[in-house]
Amino acid sequence: MSHSFTAPWWARNPHLQTILPVLTKVPRPKLQRERLELPDGDFLDLDWQQTPANGEPVLVLIHGLEGSAQSHYARRMLLECRNQGLAAVVHHHRSCSGMPNRLSRSYHSGDTEDLAFSLRHIASRFPHSPLLAVGYSLGGNVLAKFQGEQGEHSPLTRAAVVSAPLTLSACAKRLEKGFSRVYQSYLLRQLQQKLRAKIANPAMQMPVSADKVDSLNTFKEFDDKVTAPLHGFTGVDDYYHRASGLPFLGRITSPTLVLHAADDPFMTEAVIPTQAQLSGAVHYELYPHGGHVGFIDGGHPFKPRYFLERRVLAFLTDRS
Repeated sequence: MSHSFTAPWWARNPHLQTILPVLTKVPRPKLQRERLELPDGDFLDLDWQQTPANGEPVLVLIHGLEGSAQSHYARRMLLECRNQGLAAVVHHHRSCSGMPNRLSRSYHSGDTEDLAFSLRHIASRFPHSPLLAVGYSLGGNVLAKFQGEQGEHSPLTRAAVVSAPLTLSACAKRLEKGFSRVYQSYLLRQLQQKLRAKIANPAMQMPVSADKVDSLNTFKEFDDKVTAPLHGFTGVDDYYHRASGLPFLGRITSPTLVLHAADDPFMTEAVIPTQAQLSGAVHYELYPHGGHVGFIDGGHPFKPRYFLERRVLAFLTDRS
């Protein structure tokens, strides 16, 4: 089976590849929510489309920054899983399931403990089902880091990492430049809104006051003043260094697909691993076009066709 990706002539622009999928309607999946109570008093929400029967595999979806089960890429993957009869569940990062989380802390690019908790729970519920996972953008970085940390102890049979910001400092700088600032502004507005709600709650101890929120207008500033202190890092440089997924690729032992587009407006060449940085279990694919979690390979602007779901599911179900 050929897995080469070519963008159609009308979708060679990286911003079109990135934005058009957001604007394209995908049916809303029917999902069943399961809440997991965490040892620290917080919770995680899992949204199940279908549970496995008779030891069939389960695909765990890990969304990106401020994403959810309703993100365009998650909806498309859930639809394709339903078409193929594959059980699928979305792991929501804290505060991303439509419900605010209970603690001052939230989630971040290197937060593998919550993912590990979800996977342990799913494995205990369905002990005979192989676990598969796909992570998108921030969720892809989390998944790459998790796979490297776990090594031969990973509970995942196979994994796929899509458009992951594997070198966080370089990606933060990229989002301060040119049209990419539009994406930064869009995502920061959502983070700022959640931050304001927590600051307004007197029970929460937040690292900044309400009058400082508007000044946090780059990811680097937000991560330095909010993400890093809330999650035990000494500052933004410590956070970006310890949370970046790239150094973990060499320690992965279960088959893992890592997929990037060279024109991704969230990335720079710093995310592209050298051969020496990859373990033998990592299958790396870099395409000239595709934008950020786009990879439109046909159809027309009102009904685009996507490479992503076909490629990821072919890899995860071991059709190469």
